[in-house]
Amino acid sequence: MKIVVIGGTGLIGSKLVTKLREHGHEAVPASPNSGVNTLTGEGLADVLKRASVVVDVSNSPSFDEEVAMNFFKTATRNLIQYELAAGVRHHVALSVVGTDRLAQTRPSDGPKTIRGYFRAKLAQEKLIAESSIPYSIVHATQFFEFVKNIADASSDGTTVRLAPVLIQPMAAEDVAAAVGRVAVGTPVNGIVEVAGPQQFRLDEFIRQGLGFRSDPRTVVADAAAGYFGVEVDDCTLVPGKDARLGETRFDEWLVQSAKSVGSSTPSPVASVTHTSR
Repeated sequence: MKIVVIGGTGLIGSKLVTKLREHGHEAVPASPNSGVNTLTGEGLADVLKRASVVVDVSNSPSFDEEVAMNFFKTATRNLIQYELAAGVRHHVALSVVGTDRLAQTRPSDGPKTIRGYFRAKLAQEKLIAESSIPYSIVHATQFFEFVKNIADASSDGTTVRLAPVLIQPMAAEDVAAAVGRVAVGTPVNGIVEVAGPQQFRLDEFIRQGLGFRSDPRTVVADAAAGYFGVEVDDCTLVPGKDARLGETRFDEWLVQSAKSVGSSTPSPVASVTHTSR
């Protein structure tokens, strides 16, 4: 089966392409570097020839609402248009657990928050659901790989302030595996949630990750700190009871990630909400 992976050279996309090929599928990574641009439509007609499935793991270059909204709406409309012409039978998109909750404005929000990004993700999902192409949307929790990025975004000098809310992060390898299983399966015409096998308090998760890397910063639980500047609670960042769970535990991943780079400190991909997927 030919499966085109939009954003196929990023963190999740590259792992997904490898896994699909290992299972005998013709997985084709598509990105501007390979001459495929979903914003302009360049290369889409050619890359989608004979494709049965399209998996979109691309992401906006910015969390600014206007930029993100333009990216997701334009790219998704172009994808749908060219998929219809090519006879694609399954559209799969990667999104984020809690997108609907994170998009909701709260009284505590400042003049500019990350919520606009999630409103753009909701717009993307709406376009997919309203098209005539069978689809599956995968909502994944935050990735283990982004411990440092979360800490950096929440740091004030040597102190990292984080709301002690529940989070159920997972390994990027498990995200790619979950997306791959959805891609080769029957379209669900709805949302599939995927998450890690363990729940943590957000401050605990970051504290453990930084501690393993001997990062000297102090992690402080602060209910007012929020998550990337927005108010969150124990339900915001965790999936429902029917989520499909990955197998990799955080402590196991920390050891594996250290081994993969020898004696040097692991370097997470720069992202806070699955950028560079």
